[in-house]
Amino acid sequence: MTVNFIECDVAELKKHLQNGGQNLIDVREYAEFSGGRVKGAKHIPLGEIENRSGEIDRSRTVYVMCRSGKRGAEAQKRLLGLSFSDVRNVSGGFEAWKAAGHAFDKDENAVWSLERQVRFAAGSLVVIGVLLSLLVHPYFVALSAFVGAGLVFAAVTDTCGMAMALSKMPWNKADNAACKSVTRKV
Repeated sequence: MTVNFIECDVAELKKHLQNGGQNLIDVREYAEFSGGRVKGAKHIPLGEIENRSGEIDRSRTVYVMCRSGKRGAEAQKRLLGLSFSDVRNVSGGFEAWKAAGHAFDKDENAVWSLERQVRFAAGSLVVIGVLLSLLVHPYFVALSAFVGAGLVFAAVTDTCGMAMALSKMPWNKADNAACKSVTRKV
């Protein structure tokens, strides 16, 4: 069996959506999705794609989107492995959609992006470690060193344990009752 990995650009996606196509799957985490998404996109995080594939209409072309394209390509690969026939990864993802100046929806009270949460948590831990080392005991500087080493490890491996832990926090889970969307034009 031959598998075709097809990419499309945001212009093709926009045309598809304007023609009534509503089979766009956003595979980003909730914090990213609540901060901005293409109107009508269905939110299925990448980690849930296999378990929730039954929610996707197999009879139509499936468009998958993430922030920049990497997770979209992974979602495409997984869906094709589940015998979906026409899955297209949106090249450049949501960042390309915004850069093209297309309107998007955003939750009124969206949580910070995971990247911003990591910067805040890491920066706070470094400051606390330095202050504790000055005010309590010099060994507390190890906290700052540990966070710094973790950030270097995250950059080298392109994985972030702190982001994975933060993504499991309750404020990073969907609460549909609290979501009020507003449309933004870039």
